[in-house]
Amino acid sequence: MSFFGRMRDEINSIMERDPAARTHLEVLLCYPGLWAVWIHRVSHWLWRHHLRLLARVLSQVGRFYTGVDIHPGALIGQRLFIDHAAGVVIGETAIVGSDVTMYQGVTLGGTGKQHGKRHPTICDRVFIGNNANILGDLTVGENSRVGAGSVVLTDVPPNSTVVGVPAHIVYRNGERVLLTDPHDIKDPLSDALIALSSRVEELEQRLGAEPCPPDPFAAEEAERSAYRVELEKMKVYVTMGEGI
Repeated sequence: MSFFGRMRDEINSIMERDPAARTHLEVLLCYPGLWAVWIHRVSHWLWRHHLRLLARVLSQVGRFYTGVDIHPGALIGQRLFIDHAAGVVIGETAIVGSDVTMYQGVTLGGTGKQHGKRHPTICDRVFIGNNANILGDLTVGENSRVGAGSVVLTDVPPNSTVVGVPAHIVYRNGERVLLTDPHDIKDPLSDALIALSSRVEELEQRLGAEPCPPDPFAAEEAERSAYRVELEKMKVYVTMGEGI
């Protein structure tokens, strides 16, 4: 496909995915996320042809005008849609497949200072919510969804929905995934939850093994009930002028 044919294809894909897009001309003039992708196409070409300083300079110009920071070394597939295009960061060794949708604040970042592949691989037709962080050399499978504000630190299987900090699977292949083991949450408070769960199980076993003690307030409640009955008998009813 020619360069201009690819541009037309990407504009059409935005028209299909964004209900706010009314005309092709509006998408062309008012969607900085689209501009960022086009600028990256040029800077990536320069990067592959070893004009790396020029590629970095062009990417910084694109960042200034669009608010999207895509490293020239990143591999971007067809029809990437960056909606609202503010604060998106895509690292050098990131790989983004085709028909991916990202919202503002998304980061495809690395962890540590190691060389080589250190950024995520996003497969085709993935949806990434706003302010989501996907960190490290991991893979988000096809047709998956990353919830807004999530922090993804491990691989995501295809056809899954992940949410949380750190992210865990809540839907897979259209079915709800219920977490029954606190170890599956991988939250910094998991150890506290595990200890609490163990304590609850211990108390339940003790309550099941020991007879329930008598209610210490039963006698007092009986006295209160008898007192209320006596008060009802002693009530004096004042007439309000009946028969006048």
